[in-house]
Amino acid sequence: METKTAYKYIVKKSGNNEPVIEASRISVRDIVEQWRLGSAPEEITSIYPHINLSQIFEALAYYQDNMSEIEHFIKINKIPENLSGKALSR
Repeated sequence: METKTAYKYIVKKSGNNEPVIEASRISVRDIVEQWRLGSAPEEITSIYPHINLSQIFEALAYYQDNMSEIEHFIKINKIPENLSGKALSR
């Protein structure tokens, strides 16, 4: 079950409480990381075509209002340097 937030398009996933775009599996963290890589909000909609520009801007607004929370999720989901760019064995 998801938990509503004060934002129209942002809910928190049950379990880890990470904020995501409602009715999708795209997290605010995903949007922020694309934005930090230099993608304009309009370009992010081509990466995630099932969400719209309003949802992208709201995810960025959520980030601005809750930076420490999103930075926490970015940190715990970061791929360790020793694994970055390497194929994982099966």
